Amino acid sequence: MLVDSRRLALQEWITELFGSESVVLETASAEDASFRRYFRVTGAAGSHVVMDAPPDREPCEPFIKISEQLRAGGLHAPEVRARDTARGFLLLEDFGHRAYLDELTKDSADGLYRDALLALRSMGGLSTAGLPAFDRTMIQSEMALFRDWYLGRQLGLEPAAVDFCLQPLAETLINNALEQPQIWVHRDYHSRNLMVCEPNPGIIDFQDAVTGPLTYDLVSLLKDCYIRWPRQRVVGWVADHFDQLKRTELGGALPDFEQFLRWFDLMGVQRHMKAIGIFARLNHRDGKPGYLNDIPRCFEYLAEQAPECQPLAQLLGWIEQSQ
Repeated sequence: MLVDSRRLALQEWITELFGSESVVLETASAEDASFRRYFRVTGAAGSHVVMDAPPDREPCEPFIKISEQLRAGGLHAPEVRARDTARGFLLLEDFGHRAYLDELTKDSADGLYRDALLALRSMGGLSTAGLPAFDRTMIQSEMALFRDWYLGRQLGLEPAAVDFCLQPLAETLINNALEQPQIWVHRDYHSRNLMVCEPNPGIIDFQDAVTGPLTYDLVSLLKDCYIRWPRQRVVGWVADHFDQLKRTELGGALPDFEQFLRWFDLMGVQRHMKAIGIFARLNHRDGKPGYLNDIPRCFEYLAEQAPECQPLAQLLGWIEQSQ
């Protein structure tokens, strides 16, 4: 029987924190797309979430720094209540059990997205000092995830054979990202990382924040890899967000709405190709096959944009013919 040495060390740390108080430690998140794990600690002092982040793989310092920045900006990120960064343990404020993904319905979506978009505009105004740039090199690295892990490992194809459409598509997507205003970007602002709580939303999983394109987080939220809405409804939410952005300091940097929507849609192509590659990597490298179920939804988004993006249409046609 394998011994979970990190969980044993975590239990020791909890005992150090709470002393003789009787507490219950249980899994809070069954599966995470990283090496982090989350547990819930409950006792007389209430409920807390504990992050277990192996320091050699998931250092805690970026999470702590960005949590403090978000909270200073009036956003609802979890308070860090205790820390042992050497061992990779954090005791966090508990946002409860109500993730956006579980709460979104056709009736609740307008209200929940209104709150999420308001928070998104606030995040966009945060200082980007010290954040890595979502530059050409980073975008190329993300595109490689699709090429290597999905085309190569998942489908068993020879990725080099499709470079005739991958390379021009990559240039289109890189140019689209870099021509947008560059702002504070969460980078995983979607329904699994937003919690329904007061004030709403509770924002988590923000440690990979970058300075990046204006529409990146908007795509993550409204073209979510885990839930899909009719195109007309998505465009309506984008239009409302655009109108609100015009009233902010970013207003003078905005194009007309048609161009803004094109930024949004092409940003979605880049993000969904990245997601497909990550989901394939989670399967093959990390033994997490459950994310493969979300790949078809990502391809639905790509197919939606194929008529306006010839290299993408070629790529999807090549994949279909090769299977």
